Amino acid sequence: MRGKLIVIEGLDGSGKATQTELLEEYLLRAGMPVKRLSFPDYAHPSSVLVQMYLKGEFGNHPEDVNAYGASSFYAVDRYASYLKFWKKDYEAGCILLADRYTTSNAIYQMTKLPQSQWYEYLDWLQDYEYGRLGLPQPDITFYLDVSPEISQQLITRRYHGDESKKDLHERNREFLQQCHLTARFSAQKLEWSCIPCMAGTRLRSIQEIHDELTGKIREMIQPDYPL
Repeated sequence: MRGKLIVIEGLDGSGKATQTELLEEYLLRAGMPVKRLSFPDYAHPSSVLVQMYLKGEFGNHPEDVNAYGASSFYAVDRYASYLKFWKKDYEAGCILLADRYTTSNAIYQMTKLPQSQWYEYLDWLQDYEYGRLGLPQPDITFYLDVSPEISQQLITRRYHGDESKKDLHERNREFLQQCHLTARFSAQKLEWSCIPCMAGTRLRSIQEIHDELTGKIREMIQPDYPL
């Protein structure tokens, strides 16, 4: 039995890493075979092109590297990670929890294209990563939906107000505004499960969001992994 691949996606600062970690703890307590993944894989050489891109070594603006080139940087990093670190686990039935995945290309790189080309790009991306490279398709993608304004506040809080720590994407407010549009477009076309991070004007608590995620995951993985 192949495993399950669960992706947690969202804008920068939306809580992806926190929720992925909490889900890992929840599944481990339930005795499930689980492994947490995070992309890009900054701890290994496969991410070097991504790091060069985000540091601005190819240009000071995200659009200085086109959608297809930047998508390839991230895809190759994922492919290397898959072959080296988690392919065997996946094929052995492990539950994989991914903080970002191919879905991030759909959000961040599609902004560089006119909207008339968005369908074409998503079709290319699906074929390239899941078809040509052979990466597993997610069984479910959760999109943590937070506004760009709140995202910016959360990023600033993460870096304790030090704006110099922001990468090429994080410091470009106009770019992140566009990412919010491409994220919602992708979520609708690719049937992601949207998890609102706001309740009216209030930011929902970490526990509220976690409880919603665990409820949906229980429904998805049973009866293969009875909880």
